Amino acid sequence: MIDIRDRVRNSALHAKIVSAEEAAAVIKPGMNIGTSGFTPAGYPKAVPLALAERMKKEPFQINLWTGASVGKELDGALAAVNGIHKRMPYQTNSELRNALNSGGVEYFDVHLSESAQLSRYGHLGGKVDVAIVEACAITEEGHIIPTTSMGNTASFVQSADIVIVEVNVSQPLALEGMHDVYVPLDPPHRQPIPIVKVDDRIGTPYIPCGLDKIKYIVPCDIGDDVRDFAPIDEHSKVMSELIIDFFKNEIKEGRLPKNLLPLQSGVGSVANAVVTGFVNSDFTDLEVYTEVIQDGMLDLADAGKLKFASGTSFSPSPAGLSRLYENIDVYREKMMLRPQEIANSPEIARRIGIIAMNTAIEFDIFGHVNSTHIMGTKMMNGIGGSGDFARNAYLTCFFTTSTAKNGAISSIVPMCSHFDHTEHDTDIFVTEIGLADVRGLSPRERARAIINNCAHPDYRPMLLDYLERAEAATKKAHTPHLLDEALSWHVRFKETGTMKK
Repeated sequence: MIDIRDRVRNSALHAKIVSAEEAAAVIKPGMNIGTSGFTPAGYPKAVPLALAERMKKEPFQINLWTGASVGKELDGALAAVNGIHKRMPYQTNSELRNALNSGGVEYFDVHLSESAQLSRYGHLGGKVDVAIVEACAITEEGHIIPTTSMGNTASFVQSADIVIVEVNVSQPLALEGMHDVYVPLDPPHRQPIPIVKVDDRIGTPYIPCGLDKIKYIVPCDIGDDVRDFAPIDEHSKVMSELIIDFFKNEIKEGRLPKNLLPLQSGVGSVANAVVTGFVNSDFTDLEVYTEVIQDGMLDLADAGKLKFASGTSFSPSPAGLSRLYENIDVYREKMMLRPQEIANSPEIARRIGIIAMNTAIEFDIFGHVNSTHIMGTKMMNGIGGSGDFARNAYLTCFFTTSTAKNGAISSIVPMCSHFDHTEHDTDIFVTEIGLADVRGLSPRERARAIINNCAHPDYRPMLLDYLERAEAATKKAHTPHLLDEALSWHVRFKETGTMKK
């Protein structure tokens, strides 16, 4: 067994160091298991793997709650043995995605900022029975020093009957001090969250727990299952250039300060590419208040462009993770991780005036966004935190390429096949074709702005034709639609393999 006694700073806790198999044995069928992890960062590995092996011999299911997506050793391992009954609140694992799209797993897709409070109130079918938490160390007082993510960990530890701590020796002790742990009181006792600047510290550098609450401590040496981003392609570069030019004009018009307002950027390759574009821009002293800190934000810091970044997870590529570890003393001065109900807080987003930049699967001509479902039925990943920011940001921007599947799908359609963000929450749309600013526009004005600026030339005439015929049929109704054609593009794709006529 890996020796972790130097990381467990109270010798009385050494008696609680056990194997992953012994810790997993405490988990019973039907339990609500809350784990650390937000993206493939800071999630437990050894205990879930042991639990999956147990489920192979003794089939049963648990309900799994996390911060967001997690790595293959958790979502993947448990999905492979049909060990998950209900999953909350976000996922990206392909095996799990297949299970929830075929009825094998019940999935509760919820705004990430709401998930911890829902669990504390018991709205998810009881409270947390067991919290499984990755740590880089445990303090003398029995408090938990997190690793590369915060997510819902602090809330789960507070609520759980049993806490299992995985001390992961692959995570550097130098992570200590990068966390700001604050769990708000629940209504009716909640106080204002006292953050007015991105770098405000309001909590503790550890998760409060205590000696008695920890039942087992498990050694682990498995690293985070971080993944490479797709190469930054020409479309992503163009979208980054478009939004940067837009921001420059907003500064010129007096609607943004010269260092912008705090940036929020979604998860994934397109979002990372857009942020990376700021490295070669004229902007300096940039601030970030977001969910995930990816390679692009490390690039900003290395280029001297970043003043401070607050998130709930480090989610870089493998090379980015190595860079984070190698320069952690430098990054600690410019970066901080918070619980996701603070990182994604609508209250704070509205107060500090966040610029929200997220990706869409599709958006329609009137400005509604589908960010979760393929052809309206198959769940991709989940809404994540985009809704937390979209409704409350100073500016809400959505990005997507204008087409998908080698041009067979138009990402701009007459009507979205699923709605995650309504027209009331969106301001700026960006594709590699152009940028549409729909602030202050009526639905019919928005439609022409989106079609003319964002739609691919192959589909633009079809969209204009639909709009003009809908206006004629409805006598220019407020939101003109042809109800028998509104979703016909999706039907045509399913029947013929293309949205083109």
